[in-house]
Amino acid sequence: MVNQADRKSAQEPVARLLSAWRGEVEARAVYEAMAARERDPERAAILRRMAKAEGRHRTRIEARLQELGVGIPDSASQRLSPWTRLQIRFAPVEKVLAWREALENREAEDQYGRPTGDPNTDGLLAQLRKDERSHALAVQDMQPDPHTATVAETPEGHLKRILARETWHRTGSSWISGAVYGANDGLAAVFGIVAGVSGATGGSSFVLTAGLAGAVASALSMAVGAYLAERSTAEVAAANIEGERKEVEDHPDEEREELSLFYQLKGLEKAEADELAEKLGRDPEAMLRMLTHEEMGGASTGGNPVQAAIAAGVSTGLGAFVPVLPFFFLSGTPAVLLAAVVSLVAHFVVGAAKSLFTLRSWWSSGLEMTVAGVIVGGATYILGLLFKTAP
Repeated sequence: MVNQADRKSAQEPVARLLSAWRGEVEARAVYEAMAARERDPERAAILRRMAKAEGRHRTRIEARLQELGVGIPDSASQRLSPWTRLQIRFAPVEKVLAWREALENREAEDQYGRPTGDPNTDGLLAQLRKDERSHALAVQDMQPDPHTATVAETPEGHLKRILARETWHRTGSSWISGAVYGANDGLAAVFGIVAGVSGATGGSSFVLTAGLAGAVASALSMAVGAYLAERSTAEVAAANIEGERKEVEDHPDEEREELSLFYQLKGLEKAEADELAEKLGRDPEAMLRMLTHEEMGGASTGGNPVQAAIAAGVSTGLGAFVPVLPFFFLSGTPAVLLAAVVSLVAHFVVGAAKSLFTLRSWWSSGLEMTVAGVIVGGATYILGLLFKTAP
C-alpha cells in the first residue's frame, strides 16, 4: 500500500506536467490558426505574439519534464481536430477568444492550482497559474473606453480592446453563417407546416402545395429581412461617422486629446502621442479617419445587402425544400414517413454545421437540433390530427 501510494505521488507531477504541456500545445495551435485567418497585419501580429507566449510556457514545462527524466512527447501527436480548425476558421473571433479564456481560467484554477507534492513542479505550475490568471483578468477587465484602459497592456488585453471596437465577424465567413442559420429557419418552419398538414390530410397533395408555399414565403421573408438588416447597419454606421465628424468640428481639442490617449495605449510616450495627435489635428479629415478607426474599427458600412439577401434567401429556400421533396414522388403515409426521416437527418446536419460558429461539439449541436425538430414536427402533426380534414 505504501509503495503504491509513493508511486502515485511520484507520478502526479509528471501527469500534471504532461496535461499542462498538451494544453499549451493546443493553445499555441489555436492562436496560430487565428493569425493565419486574420488579414489585418496588426491583429495577426498580436495573435502570433499570443502564440509565442504559449510556446514559452511549453518550453518551461518541457525543461521540467527533462529534469524529471521524462521524454518530451511528439507535438505532432497533439493536433487540433479538423472540426476544431473549421470552427476557428469560421466562428467569430470573439467567440474563439472567449472559449480560450474559459479554458485558461479552468487551467489556472484546476490544472495549475492543485499541489502535486513536488516543490519544484508546484513552483513552476504556480508561475504558470499566475501568468494564465493575469492574462484572463487583463482580457476580462480591459475596457473599450480609452480613459479607463492602462498603458501597460498585455497582448491579450490589446487584442480584447481591439475586439471591443472591431466587428471581426464581418469577414468572408459572415454570409456563410447567415446561410447556415437561414437553412435552419427554413427547415424548421416548413417541417412544421408539412407535419401539420400531413396530420390533417393524411399526406395528400395539399401537403405539397402548403409546403411549397411555405418554402417560398420563408425564403422571400428571410431575403428581405437580411437585406433590410444590412441596410440598417450601413445607415447606423454612416450616422456614427457623421456624429464623429461633428465632434471633430465642434470640439477639436477634446478629439485631439482622445486621439493622443489612443496612441499612448499603443505604447507611445505622452509627448510623442500629443505631437502626433497635433499633426493629425491639422487635417480634420485625417483625424476623423483615425478616430473612426480607433473607436469604430474603421468606416465600414457593414456587409453587402444584396449578398446577404441572396445567401439568406437561397439557404432558407433550400432548407425549406427538404421536407417537401418526398411529396413530389409519394403521397400518403410513405411520403409522411420519408419526409420525417429526411427532415430529421437534415436537422442534425444543419445543427452540426451551426457548431462551426457556436464552438459547441458537432454531435451535441446536431442532436439538439434533431430533438427540436422532433418536438416541432410532433406537435404540429398532433395538431393536424386534432383538426383532421378530408383529403
